[in-house]
Amino acid sequence: MSDKRIMCFGDSLTWGWIPVVEGVPTTRYAPDVRWTGVLQAELGAGYTIIEEGLSARTTMLNDPTDPRLDGSAYLPSALASHLPLDLVIIMLGTNDTKAYFHRTPFEVAAGMSKLVGQVLGSAGGVGTTYPAPEVLVVAPPPLTPMPHAYFESLFGGAHEKSAQFAKLYGDLADFMKVHFLNAGDHISTDGVDGIHFTPENNRDLGLAMARKVMEILGDTVAA
Repeated sequence: MSDKRIMCFGDSLTWGWIPVVEGVPTTRYAPDVRWTGVLQAELGAGYTIIEEGLSARTTMLNDPTDPRLDGSAYLPSALASHLPLDLVIIMLGTNDTKAYFHRTPFEVAAGMSKLVGQVLGSAGGVGTTYPAPEVLVVAPPPLTPMPHAYFESLFGGAHEKSAQFAKLYGDLADFMKVHFLNAGDHISTDGVDGIHFTPENNRDLGLAMARKVMEILGDTVAA
C-alpha cells in the first residue's frame, strides 16, 4: 500500500521561521523541530509530509513588495506537481493582515475560501486521473505584542483581526464542507517577535495536527 500523502501549504509558520527580537534576518528551524517534521515523526511510516511553506505568503493578495507571495497564484501548480495527495493542510492569513492591504477579517477568510476551492477543484492534475484531496483549514493563533517598531507598524491592527480567524475560518470550513482546526486551541504565539513559533509551539502544533490527520484519514493514534 502506498503512503498517504499530505501537503502542508502555508507561510513562515510552516516554513519554520525562527523568531528574533530584531525581526530579521533569521534562519529556519531544523526539519525535526518544525511542526511539519513533528507531524511526520508522529504519523510515522505510511505517511509522506510535503512542505510548501513560504515566508510572507498571502492567501490571494499580490504583495507590492514581492511578486512571489500570492498563494492562490502558486497553489494550483503545487497541487498538480505533488499529486496524488490525500490531504492538503492550509494555514494562512497572518500576512493578509498587514496594514497596507487594508483587509477586513472576513476578506481574509474569503482569501482562504479561494484556496479551498482550488484544492477541491484540483482533480485530474495534468494528464492524470487523481481525485481531489481532502482539505484541512487551520486558523493560525492570534498575534501577540511585537517588540520591534517596524513589525508593529507593518501589522498595525492585525492583532484584533487575527483574533477573529478562529470563528471565521471555522464557519468557512463548515460552509465548504471541509475539515477545520483552530491552532489557538493548542498553542499561542510565543515567539519573541510576536508573530512566529517557539520550538515548543511547533511541537504542540505538530502533535495536534497529527491527531487531526489521523481522525480525517481514518487512523488511530499509535500507543
